[in-house]
This record gives sequence, structure tokens and C-alpha cells, in this order.
Amino acid sequence: MAPADHILVVDDDTEIRALLKEYLTRHAFRVTAVADGPSMEQVMEDLHFDMVVLDLMLPGEDGVSLCRKLRRRSTIPVIMLTARGGETERVIGLETGADDYLPKPFNPQELVARINSVLRRARSLPEDLWPEDAQAFRFGGWRLQTTTRQLQNSEGTVVPLSGAEYRLLCIFLRYPNTVLSRDRLMELLRGHESNTPFDRSMDVQVSRLRQRLRDDGRNPGIIRAVRGEGYVFALPVEVEK
Repeated sequence: MAPADHILVVDDDTEIRALLKEYLTRHAFRVTAVADGPSMEQVMEDLHFDMVVLDLMLPGEDGVSLCRKLRRRSTIPVIMLTARGGETERVIGLETGADDYLPKPFNPQELVARINSVLRRARSLPEDLWPEDAQAFRFGGWRLQTTTRQLQNSEGTVVPLSGAEYRLLCIFLRYPNTVLSRDRLMELLRGHESNTPFDRSMDVQVSRLRQRLRDDGRNPGIIRAVRGEGYVFALPVEVEK
């Protein structure tokens, strides 16, 4: 039997930490709950986690900064929590590399559903994304290794990707030189889960991926926008087997 997924909850609200620890434990998760950034970094040095549920508004170093730092070294899935639920906060969550976003107050049952959904997406790719024996993909001096999910630039430096960024790049590599609408990208990225407000920020996700690829958003040469239609991955792709 597989071990239970280990969730790290980071929230300075004592009641929310206690509620989530109890509720998630009842839903077969292992849970560690801490109140701030230093505690988060300490436990992550000692323990393995499958996901971080991270409050945006924390004392000291906030969730935005913590998520950015985490993304520089890890692709662990992150769900961002915040007391504000506007479009700006959703964009902030995307820009920092979060995989999903949930405004407070929230129903714990919805959080469990989102945790399970993000974990499924993190562990799988869209069907028929590429041949099963593909080990890596090369494009324009870049190399994406599928076994380790590592993206390397032409100097061999590893460029960290969030789970969402990795999956989006995989989709573009599967369909090079093909115009993909925003709806089609979201369908491939999240399937039937693509009807939440968070998912309407596809442009932000593409922008983040362009930044990882050093693709100038004003004059992109890798991921190009097609007015009124969507996006196209404009480089040839080579498959390593």
C-alpha cells in the first residue's frame, strides 16, 4: 500500500492550521503545519512533502517571496491561500509559480478536491503527449529531460520549472508549429477541471514559461501569439529515445 501523501500547511492563523491538520488527516493525508517562512524552510530540510498549502499573507516573509524561493529549487506542487480573492491575487499566485489558488474563506472539502486534482496533474501528463520511449526533447539549444523533468539551457544550466510550467511546455513540445487556442491549451493542461476562474489566466502562464525560456515577450521567437487564435510553438523539436 502506498504511503499517504504528506502535505505541508503554512499559515499564521492558529485556528486554520488546526482545522486543516484535522480535516486533511481525516482524508488520509499526513499533515505538518507551521506558522511562518523560517519554520517552513526548517521542516522542508528534514522531511519530504508532496505538496505545500501556502498562505499568501504571512508575517515576515510573505507567501509570494516563499513561493518564488521554493520554485528556484523545487517543482513541488503549491496551492496558494489568501484572504483576498480578486484577479490580482490570482495573477500573483500564477506569477510566483503556484499550481492552484484558493481564496479565504474556503470550504475544506474544496481544498481536499483541489489537492487531489493538483497531485494527479503533477504525476501525469495528457494522454499521448509523446512516445513512451522518449527520454528528452531538444529545441533551440534547450533540452527537456522527461525522466527528471529538468530543463537545461545551452550552457547546461538547469532552469527550474513549476509543475504547471513543465506541463505547459510538454504540451507545446507535443504540438510544435501548431496553433493552439487558449481553450485547447487549458483542455490539454487540466482537462475537465479547466472551468475555474484561476484557469482564465492562461496568458500569465505562457508569459511565465517565456521568461523561463528567455523568450522576449515583446518579440517572442519560441512561443508566439496568433492574434485572435492562441499560441504556437515556433521551433522544431527533436526527440531523444
